[in-house]
Amino acid sequence: MKQVEWQKQAWDQQDLQAKVLKLKPSATLWINERSAELIAEGKTIYRLGLGQSPFPVPKEVTAALVEHAHEKDYLPVCGLPVLREAICNRLKRYEGIERNAQNVMIGPGSKELIYMVQMALKARLLLPSPSWVSYAPQASLAERNVTWIEASWQDGLRLKAEDLEKACLAHSEERLMLVLNTPNNPSGVAYNEAELRSFAEIFRRYSVLVISDEIYSETHFQGSHISIARYYPEGTLISNGISKWAGAGGWRLGWLSAPNEFAWLIEAMGRIASETFTSVSAPIQYAAISATHDTPSLNQYLSACQQILGELSRQATERLNEVLVNVCKASGGFYLFISLEAHRTKLAARKIEQGSVLAQTLLNEIGVACLEGEHFGRPAQELSLRLALVDFDGKQALEALHTSSPIHEQKLTEIIHVHCSKVITAIDLLCAWVRTHTS
Repeated sequence: MKQVEWQKQAWDQQDLQAKVLKLKPSATLWINERSAELIAEGKTIYRLGLGQSPFPVPKEVTAALVEHAHEKDYLPVCGLPVLREAICNRLKRYEGIERNAQNVMIGPGSKELIYMVQMALKARLLLPSPSWVSYAPQASLAERNVTWIEASWQDGLRLKAEDLEKACLAHSEERLMLVLNTPNNPSGVAYNEAELRSFAEIFRRYSVLVISDEIYSETHFQGSHISIARYYPEGTLISNGISKWAGAGGWRLGWLSAPNEFAWLIEAMGRIASETFTSVSAPIQYAAISATHDTPSLNQYLSACQQILGELSRQATERLNEVLVNVCKASGGFYLFISLEAHRTKLAARKIEQGSVLAQTLLNEIGVACLEGEHFGRPAQELSLRLALVDFDGKQALEALHTSSPIHEQKLTEIIHVHCSKVITAIDLLCAWVRTHTS
């Protein structure tokens, strides 16, 4: 029998699923890689794009990693039991929240765990605008609907209870979940007790599942983070990790804790994990236990980081306000979210009428890399940007602070000028650019 010779068409990107074809690279990772390329070409770039902690991992945590480097066995899918218990103990100490260690899951970053929640549940996702760049793309991958709740600049980009209720009422026939990130990326907004209580009433009324993304909790400038789980414990999942406040982004370890009412969800996520990442690196899980402890050195580290970030944010905000740039008042995190809407008419003369054009112009003309607000759920035409104030040597800044006694405002200002000079220079360049093109 004669063999028929034939060949199928070669594989190409059209063989990808439609939801993947629509997906763009993460904006934060893209701007970081693009900045590195430009620097390699010999250009001076101020890296205000990716929000990576500038501070070193605390010494006791790195020492614990060395101590446990020999650990090589697969750990339980949901995580090391002693680490899960330590996370519950920390939640009780800091927030007064009781959680069962069985309802804690350890994952390769809180980002993965938030995605797994979206993948596991049938629900509409509610997102305050602005929100972190990956929540909505994750929803797209999980094939779920997203409703944005737009905050206004007049309200300081704070989610308002009446807008939240309006969104819940509009979709009251559906299961709803919402990601509440406080302190917020990109705005730095942190919600107070009164606001959280008002949200909790609405969440309870509409049975909303809340993912409280608290990855920036320990970067609150005053050390005064408050979790929504204090007021809505039965419907709040808390995600956190060691990437931001402990400077260990590349270690890829996060956790998610659930109330007893959602034990079944943790069990389901464990089944997903068992068929995907199996378990998080054993040495890193053992090392992370030390990051949950209250020790004098760790508390000193956190306090110093908070002081540096708070003062840097204050100085940058002050400079930007002088050139009529609207800055959302930040209470924590690494970021400033700004608007140049006051200069729209004059910028339009240069054909700068969208945030993406504004961001690209700043990168090309003054070497300041930042991200437009569109990536965070803002309207494409809004002239808003996120600035990540992280392009400095955090180790040197911490050492300067630790060797200064007593710490007073003038000394802290000096430390920012000396050790965070590249960030201050980037802000000054941005201010000079605004003066030049809007005066």
